[in-house]
Amino acid sequence: MTISALSPATRPAPGKTRILSTACSAHALHDGLTDTLYLLLPLWQVQFALSYAAIGLLRAVYTGAMASLQVPMAGIGQRFGAVRVLAIGTAIAAAGYLLLGASSGVALLVCGLVLGGIGSSVQHPIAAALVAGAYDGPRARAALGTYNFAGDLGKMALPSLAAVLIAMMSWRAAASVIGAVGLLAAAGIMLVLPRASVGAARPPQSHAPAEPTSGYAALMRGGFPLLLAIGVIDSATRMGFLTFLPFLLRAKGAAVPEIGGALTLVFAGGAAGKLACGFLGARLGILATVLITEGATAAGIIALLALPLGPALALLPVIGIALNGTSSVLYGTVPDLVGDRQRETAFGVFYTGTIGAGALSPALYGLLGDAIGLKPALVLVAGAVLLTLPLAWRLTRGYAAAAPRVRPAGPARDASAAGEAGGG
Repeated sequence: MTISALSPATRPAPGKTRILSTACSAHALHDGLTDTLYLLLPLWQVQFALSYAAIGLLRAVYTGAMASLQVPMAGIGQRFGAVRVLAIGTAIAAAGYLLLGASSGVALLVCGLVLGGIGSSVQHPIAAALVAGAYDGPRARAALGTYNFAGDLGKMALPSLAAVLIAMMSWRAAASVIGAVGLLAAAGIMLVLPRASVGAARPPQSHAPAEPTSGYAALMRGGFPLLLAIGVIDSATRMGFLTFLPFLLRAKGAAVPEIGGALTLVFAGGAAGKLACGFLGARLGILATVLITEGATAAGIIALLALPLGPALALLPVIGIALNGTSSVLYGTVPDLVGDRQRETAFGVFYTGTIGAGALSPALYGLLGDAIGLKPALVLVAGAVLLTLPLAWRLTRGYAAAAPRVRPAGPARDASAAGEAGGG
C-alpha cells in the first residue's frame, strides 16, 4: 500500500510529525510484542514439557501468521482506511497476548499466537506506507530510518518490562498486562490519527528506475531477487539465533531476569548496529558491509558457545550490532532496485520473504536441536549466515549498472544513499 493510492478524500495530513511519531510508536509496540516471545519460550518449554522442535513451531505459528498476511493487509488498509486497520490490527495483537495470559495448555497458546501474528501483520506495510506518504525525497528515507529504528527501541523495552513483571508475578499475568498495554495503544492510534487523515501523497521520485508495471514478473528481474535472498538468509539466521539464545543462556546458569536483560543487550546492540552499519554502508558499500556484519555474526555465535555466562553477556551487544546491521543496508536498498510503481509490491514481497524466513527457521533449527543438540545447531546457524557473502558479491558486481547507488562509486553518492538508510 502507498498513500498515493488512497482516495483523495483521505489524503489531508494531520501533520508529518504526528504521523511519524504514531507509526514509530506502533512499530515499537509490535516489535516488542513479537520479541517478548523469546522470553516466554523457555518458560513454556518447562511448563508444558516441549521439545526444541515444538518450541520452534510455536514461534513459527506467530511469525508465519504475520508473514503470510503482509501483502493482503496492505490491500485491506487501502480499501478500509490505513489508520483504522492499523488500530484494529494492534488491538488484535494485544488480544493475542490476553489469550496467552488465559491459556491453560498448548492449544490455547497456539490460538493466542495465531491471533497475535494476524494482528502484527498489519503494522509493517501500513505504518511504513503512512510514513513514506507523509515525506518525500531524501526525507522519506530518513523518516523510514527513524521508523525502523523505533522498532528496536520496542525490542529493548517490552522484553525488559516482561522480565520485571515475571519476577513479580506469573508469566500469564505478565502477558495479560502486556496485552492491556497493547489495547491502550490501539485506542491511542485512533485518537491521535483520525481515520480520514492518513498523510499526504508523495510525488514520484525521479531518481528511481522507471518500470512499465508493478507486477511480480517485472519485480523479479534485475537485482531485487538477490537482495531478497540475502534478506531471507539474514532473517533466518537472526530468528534462529534469538530462538535458541535463551536456552543457551539457561544452560549457562542464567535465570529469567538475566535472560530478559540479555535480550535487551542484544536488541540494544541491534539498534546501534543499524546506525553504525548505515555509516559503513555509506563508506564501504553493500559488499563490504555484508562481509563485516555477517562474518562478525558467525564469529560471535561461535565465541558465545564457548564462553561462561559473564563474558557471554558482555559479548551480546557486539553480536547484536552484527546481527541487525545487515538489515539496515538491505531495507534501504529496496527503493534503489525498483521503480516507483513497484515500491509497494517490493516492500510487501521483501517483508513477506524475510519475516517468512524468520517463521520457518526456528522450526527447522528446532528439529536440528532435537537431533544433534543445542550447540551443534547453533554452529549450523553461524555457518548458514555465510551463504549471504557470495550473493552480496553477485549483487554489487552484476547489477551495479542497473542500480548505481548499490555500487560504491564515490563517497558523496554513497553517503547520500546509504546514510539515509542507516536506521532501516
